[in-house]
This record gives sequence, structure tokens and C-alpha cells, in this order.
Amino acid sequence: MPENQNGGDIDFSLLPPPTSGLPKEENLRHRLELLRDQFCTKFKAEPTLYLRVPGRVNLIGEHVDYCGYSVCPMALQQDILVAFRPTELHTFLTIINQDIDNYVEYSTDSRNFKFSLQSTGWASYVLCGVRAIMELLSSKVQAPVSMQMAIAGNIPPGSGLSSSSALVCAGVLATALANKLELSKTELATFSANAELHIGTAGGGMDQAIIFLASPGCAKLIEFNPLRTTEVSLPPGAVFVVANSLIAKNKAASNDFNIRVVECRLAAQVLAKNRNILWQKCLRLADFQIAAGLEFDEVTKLVIEVLHEAPYSKAELCKILEVSEEELNILTFTKNTHHVEEFKLFQRAMHVFQEAERVAQFIACCGGDGALARLGQLMSQSHSSLRDLYQCSHPQLDRLVSVATAAGALGARLTGAGWGGCMVALTTEDNVDKFIATVKEQFYAKIPEAAGQNINNLIFATQPGQGVQIFSPDADFITN
Repeated sequence: MPENQNGGDIDFSLLPPPTSGLPKEENLRHRLELLRDQFCTKFKAEPTLYLRVPGRVNLIGEHVDYCGYSVCPMALQQDILVAFRPTELHTFLTIINQDIDNYVEYSTDSRNFKFSLQSTGWASYVLCGVRAIMELLSSKVQAPVSMQMAIAGNIPPGSGLSSSSALVCAGVLATALANKLELSKTELATFSANAELHIGTAGGGMDQAIIFLASPGCAKLIEFNPLRTTEVSLPPGAVFVVANSLIAKNKAASNDFNIRVVECRLAAQVLAKNRNILWQKCLRLADFQIAAGLEFDEVTKLVIEVLHEAPYSKAELCKILEVSEEELNILTFTKNTHHVEEFKLFQRAMHVFQEAERVAQFIACCGGDGALARLGQLMSQSHSSLRDLYQCSHPQLDRLVSVATAAGALGARLTGAGWGGCMVALTTEDNVDKFIATVKEQFYAKIPEAAGQNINNLIFATQPGQGVQIFSPDADFITN
């Protein structure tokens, strides 16, 4: 059963002050130097600060955060880099991307700027974050300052490693710093999660939480309402390998993700109605489970008893809940899902409850005997559920998971929203090189999408990384 009041620590600490000078790590410093050169060429001025915003990989707990359940991600070494400065110029906001061939510049004089993926493209994710902090400033009757931003990144877009959420977090953090707001890491994560609603994504907050709260060397158990985290020490010898299926998926540009959110909400409400619980207050499956006081085995049994496997129609749901279609649209649906007519409540609820239980089992067995084998088993069960019950995989992603399993992975699963993107596999230190070589040979050498690409960017071993970092330029760097 989900925790309702206690668990990990709520992080009220502020972000640490900027590190004086750029990082010593050669590759990161070089990338920041290139970004600085582009910024200075474009804006004829030095950046005030630099940000490093990591991507993330979720080890277990997919599509459960927005249902109120815990997840277990870790930050990656791949990241979004930002150079920015506040200004007093008439132009309110200018955002440029280092990859000028694929990402056009955005500029506006208006503080009432409008944005959408269709009209403003990649910059929309940054603008989500800017808008979220502008709304906070408005509540404080504080006018936002103008900004200039340059952005670079090496998180593959559409890979399920949270490149879009990293951009949103970058927009939130840069705007907060430019306007001298003191916000805790948890507040920044919450603002960033809410900001994604501006782009039409009703996520649950996992991506933003790990981006701000990650600690090097450990994964995090992230719980919600309130947002709190617990460090998770992974078993000795465990190595996680991330591999890109090369099927890109933009969850904000498709309705699949938002439909799943609504299906889960409907499942919670139908179950609540069955148990004579005020269903209008049950927006998440965890809300129902807590209100009903059921353990995971009990709630999955109830799903089998109450929900049928055939899709529900909107008319049937209105009859069950005793409301009109107009009332149901207001109470349950998002604007971009009003048109949907069929809903698979049984499959979605069964995945969420079983996946939430797998997270608890994953955390419990991390330090025990036989932990690696059990963790791998849970990861493989997760993928089967995502493929068959949540129906958010892709044939090429399934093939990648199969190749990884045949190559000796202890477990493998899709990570991220799905419908493409990346797989995460569990292997061991003594097997990782052989494992990666086999996947390169058996998967990437056989798909046309990999031709001409740097394969080492498509599959790599990773360790838990650092959350958001802030750097201030040093004098030596500026005069070079």
C-alpha cells in the first residue's frame, strides 16, 4: 500500500551557490567553452552563469508517478547546458541553440508571448519553464527581467531520457536565478513539473525531481504528495546500460501519453464508485488505494472482479458514474482527450498497481542476497507489463530488449514514456564490455537507422550522476 504521510526526506535546501569557475572535467569544460564562444558571438557579452541540467533514466516504476506512486530513477551524465544572462534590453527573451541547423532561434519582445510545439518548436520546452517563474513573479508583483540564453545538449531527443523535461527545468532555473528568487530544490522541481502542463503534458513529477535532487553514486526512491526522496544504494557489481532503439517519440506531440493518464483516472473513479468512495475526489489510482485501505494483492484482485478487459465506451462510463458526458469531460478529461471514445481501464490499472508493487520490491531487495538476479527479474516483468498491459512499447524497442536478454542481461525494460526511445538493461561489471559488444553486433549492425551514427552514443554504461549544477565563469576563462 502506498505511503500517505511519511517516507523519505523532503529537501528544503536551496541549490548550492554557483561553483566559482568552470568544471575541471575536460569534456564538460570544453563543451561549456564552445557554448560560451557562441553566446559571446551572438550577444557581444559574457554569460552571467552556466547551468548543467542532466537527463535521467528510470530503473523501475514506469507510468506510475502521475498515478501517485513511487519511482526509482537516477541522473545521467548526458545533459543540457545553458549559458545565460539577465539584461535590460527591449527584447525580452532570446534563446539560441548550438545546433543551429536543426533548432531555430527564438526571440520575443513581448512578456505575453504565446508558444506551442507547432509554432515555437523546441524552444517551447524552455518557454514552459520561463512562463512558470513569470507566473510566480506576477503573484509577488515583481516584473521579470529580460534574458539571453544559449543552449547545447547531448541527450538524444525523443529517446525517453528526459531531454524535454531537462529543457523545462533549464528554463525554470535560469529564470529563477536571473530574477534572484530563492527557491529550494523541491520547489524548483515542483514548478518544473507543473510547467509542463503549459505544453499539454500531464506528467507526474519524476523527471523534474531527479533532475534537481539527484546525488552522484546512488539512485533515488522518489515519493510524491509531498515530494520526498530516499537514497538507494545499488548492489555491488551492478551496471546499468542504456541503449537507444532509434525510434523517436515526442510525448507532448502525441496524445497517447495523455490518454493513458485519463484511462488511469477513470479506472480509479470506477473502482471508487464500486466501493462507495467519493469518486470525484479520486484523481489517481493511489488516491483510491489509500481511501479503500487495500494492499497491493487486494487491489489487483479487485481490478479483476470489478473491471472488464474489453474497452469501455464513454457512454458506459457515464452510466457507471451516473454523470453526463459534459460532466465527465469537466471532472476527468483533459481538453486534448475529449474526443477519445474507448478506454482500457483493466489493463492500465493492472499495470499501475503491479508496477508500483515492483518498485517496492526493487527497493527492498537492493541490499539482499541474490539482489542482482531479483532486480533483473523485476525489470523484465516491468517491460512485459508495459508492452502487453500499458501498450506503450514499439516492435523495434521490443526487439532491442530481446537482443539484450539474449546477450546476457539480467533484466531489461523500456525506460521513459515509451512508444520508442531507450531501453535500460542490468548487467555486471565483469560482463558489461562483452554485453555492449554483442548488442552492437546483433542490433545496431542490423538496422538502417544506425548507419553513420556514433554507436557509442547509442549504447553506453552509466553510473548514477549529479543533479543540476551551476557554474560562474572565472577570470581566466573569460580572458582566454
